[in-house]
Amino acid sequence: MSENYDAIVIGAGVIGSAVGLELARKGWKTLNIDKLPAAGYGSTSGSCAIIRTHYSTVDGTALAYEGYFYWKNWKEYLDLPEDVDLARFHETGCMVMKAELNDNMARVMEMSREVGVPYEEWSEDDIKEKMPHYNTQSFHPAKAPDDPQFGETNGDHVVGGVYFPLAGYINDPQLSAHNLRQAAEKAGGSFKFNAEITEVRKTADGAIAGVTLSDGTMIDSPVVVNVAGPHSKKINEMAGAVDDMNVGTKALKQEVCHVPMPIEGWYDNGFVTSDSDIACYTRPEKGNFLLIGSEDPPCDTQIEVDPDNWDNNFTDQWRTQVMRVAQRIPALGIPSQMKGVVELYDVADDWIPIYDKSQVPGFFMAIGSSGNQYKNAPVAGKMMAELIEKVQGGQDHDSDPVQFHMDYTDRSLDLGFFSRRRVINKDSSFSVLG
Repeated sequence: MSENYDAIVIGAGVIGSAVGLELARKGWKTLNIDKLPAAGYGSTSGSCAIIRTHYSTVDGTALAYEGYFYWKNWKEYLDLPEDVDLARFHETGCMVMKAELNDNMARVMEMSREVGVPYEEWSEDDIKEKMPHYNTQSFHPAKAPDDPQFGETNGDHVVGGVYFPLAGYINDPQLSAHNLRQAAEKAGGSFKFNAEITEVRKTADGAIAGVTLSDGTMIDSPVVVNVAGPHSKKINEMAGAVDDMNVGTKALKQEVCHVPMPIEGWYDNGFVTSDSDIACYTRPEKGNFLLIGSEDPPCDTQIEVDPDNWDNNFTDQWRTQVMRVAQRIPALGIPSQMKGVVELYDVADDWIPIYDKSQVPGFFMAIGSSGNQYKNAPVAGKMMAELIEKVQGGQDHDSDPVQFHMDYTDRSLDLGFFSRRRVINKDSSFSVLG
C-alpha cells in the first residue's frame, strides 16, 4: 500500500521546512521529501544567511521587514523545548553604500519610509568615522581584474551611505532549517531524507495524485509543493507545469569568499555591508574573517549549470571578488589559498521568487528564491500555506490573487506580485539584491 498525505513538500531547505511547518500547524498531514541526508543540507547550508530590510520593490521591502520579526522572535516562533539548540540572529545592522547603480538609494529610502523601515543616512565623513579602514573613493562601474582600469578610481568619491539598524545575519543557516524541521515535527509533520523523486503522478483528469521515489515507493497526495531549490526547474518539467510560466528559473553557480579581516574585533563589532560601487557585499564571519559575495555586475559571467552535474571548485571569480573589496579595504590583502563556499542558487529570470500555484491542479511552487530570500523563509512558509489552503478551497488565484495579511507589520500583500505569469519586473535589481 502507498502512503497518503494531505501535502508533499519537495525540499527540506529553510523555505521547504517552513512550508511544512506552517501547513502542519494548519492541521495538514505533511511530508517533506529531500534527496539529501538532512534539513538545510543543500543550498541553505551555503547561504550567507543575511537578514536585511532593504529591497528594490515595495512588496519585497514589506516582505523582508515582516520576515525580520520572525528571526528577532525566533525562539517564540518555533515554540520548541528550552534545551533545543537554536540558530542565533546577530543583529549587526547593514550599511548600504550610495552609488550610481542604486540612484544613491533615493528609491530605496522612499520605499523604506512607505513601509516603515527605520534607517539612517550617513555622509562620506560618517562612513570614514565609523569605518576608518575604508577607502571612500568611487570605482564605479565594477570591472574584471583583466580590465586595464581595474583598481583605478573614477575620480569621484562616494557621497555617503544608508545604515539599516534592523539587519544582520544568522550564525548557522543549516541549523535554522533543522529548527524549522523540529518545529514541523512537533506540529505533526513528517520528513523523509535520502529520497529522490522520479515522477510526479497525476490523476486521469490531470490533477496531482502524488509522487514516486527512485526505489519505487509511491506516496499519494492531492498537493505537491515544489521547493526543490536548484532542482526546481527539473521538478516543474517533471510535473508538466511550465507551459504557462512567463518567468522561469535556473541553477547558477555562486562563490562566496572567506578572508582574514585586518581590523581587530570586526567579528564582534562589524556589520553587514552592501556596496554597489564595487558590486560586492560583506558580513563578519567567526574567527575575525570577512565573508564576501558578488552583487552580480554585468562584467561577471553567470554560470548556469545542471544541478546534477557541475564543478564545485573555485574559479577566478573568487579572486575577483576579493580584489574588488580590497579596493575599499586597502589593508585586506589577497590570500593565496581560496576559502569559502561554492554553492548553487535557484534564480528566477528577474531574481524575484515565484510563490504561486501552477497550471497543474494541486501543484504549487516556492522557487527562484536563492540569494535574497533566506531572510524571508519563515514568513514565506506562512504565506505559501495560506495560498495553498485558499486555492485548494476553490479560490482562483490567477484571476483573484490571494491577499496575505502580515501580522507584525499589519500590511496586506498581494501574492499576485510573485506570480509565475507576471511580466518581468523592471524594478528588480536583477541581482542577488532582489
